[in-house]
Amino acid sequence: MTTVSPATGEERKRYALHTPDEVDERLDRATTGFAANAERTPSERAEYLERAANLLEENARSHGALMAREMGKPISQGEAEAEKCAWVCRYYVEHGADFLADEPVDTSAQKSYVAYEPLGPVLAVMPWNFPFWQVLRFGAPALMAGNAVLLKHAPNVTGCARAIEDIFREAGFTDHEFQVLQIDEETVADVLEDRRVRAATLTGSVGAGKAVARQAAAQVKPTVLELGGSDPFIVCADADLERAASVGCTARMQNSGQSCIAAKRFIVERSVLDAFTNRLIEEVEALAVGDPMDDATQVGPMAREDLRAGVHDQVERAIGEGATVLTGGHTLERDGFYYAPTVLSHVEPGTVAFEEEIFGPVASVVAADDPDHAVALANDTRFGLGGSIFTEDAEKGERMARQLEVGCAFVNEMTKSDPRLPFGGIKDSGYGRELSHHGIREFVNTKTVWVD
Repeated sequence: MTTVSPATGEERKRYALHTPDEVDERLDRATTGFAANAERTPSERAEYLERAANLLEENARSHGALMAREMGKPISQGEAEAEKCAWVCRYYVEHGADFLADEPVDTSAQKSYVAYEPLGPVLAVMPWNFPFWQVLRFGAPALMAGNAVLLKHAPNVTGCARAIEDIFREAGFTDHEFQVLQIDEETVADVLEDRRVRAATLTGSVGAGKAVARQAAAQVKPTVLELGGSDPFIVCADADLERAASVGCTARMQNSGQSCIAAKRFIVERSVLDAFTNRLIEEVEALAVGDPMDDATQVGPMAREDLRAGVHDQVERAIGEGATVLTGGHTLERDGFYYAPTVLSHVEPGTVAFEEEIFGPVASVVAADDPDHAVALANDTRFGLGGSIFTEDAEKGERMARQLEVGCAFVNEMTKSDPRLPFGGIKDSGYGRELSHHGIREFVNTKTVWVD
């Protein structure tokens, strides 16, 4: 397993894959760790999560630098990511016990209630694009619920995986309760089939999600899948175009466009199409592209060379189908895996830039006749993760939000995750929810207890 600097293309570090015996030992440890964590009270687990939050905040700068070195995230964005991870830990410190408390139910029994009990070791297959947040938004509630965690992270962020493991150990959880598995995809299937693993969660591609879902279903194990999206960003004729363009630029280009909930399809009413597009181009061309270790950088390199090549291939195919490049549309002549922030226009349904998820700094602009047409275009996709609507009429915006076939709909704001709200998608974007009380209850046994 090798990590490579996206800013230079140079190899950083190599890590040995765990042997079958080492994997087996870690599975045994997870079983032991689960038994120990399940016996703790919620207040004891909360104490450890509070320590983890402190460690994330105290070392946010170094964590951000690690993300910059391994996957190219601008250090200011990585620092903010670490601080957001502290927030999710503290959210479950404050609310976890209430979410897990027994719920009395009035029946004919002397006593009856619903109990929420941990399931056991949970396998987490996580991506590289938000190497801390993706893990913590699942790991914090899973540990708070009393489970043990086995983390299979993306190979190019193995250093981030081990840093998170260190955080939980320093916070008080043992080396049995949160463990990193340095394994390949073939071994993931073996681990998932092992009886010691009770559930799984994956954030990644649709193909990977389907594979995990099939394997887990064969073993009758619950899963949560978050599989990306092609999020619409609807701009109505009555929208504040200046703000919509500013927010839209951030929503598309942060993390170098490598986000499942990035605004990928800008669906704009024709009467304001040119005005909005011109503002969006101005915002995009003003972005500072550069060294991810520089605080002034807003767009860093893409995480891997093959990912950049894939995005450029999609742009070239989009052009061949009639799309117009308004800015960008090419790799940057510098060391590392940089791609110019790009805006495409004349994007139509059925074409690459409309149908496929472009996981890079590329915005596709689509014309809509009216709000109803905009919603129809937004829903004309196999994905259903998030969506945004910009309009000065909040009532209309809310009505349109209810019509979007997504798991998260935002009016006059970019799509984002928040510990207080459930996060997840529908259709090919996956199923299940993370965060809020919904997230912590995904990996528990919802047990009926009847006493008479």
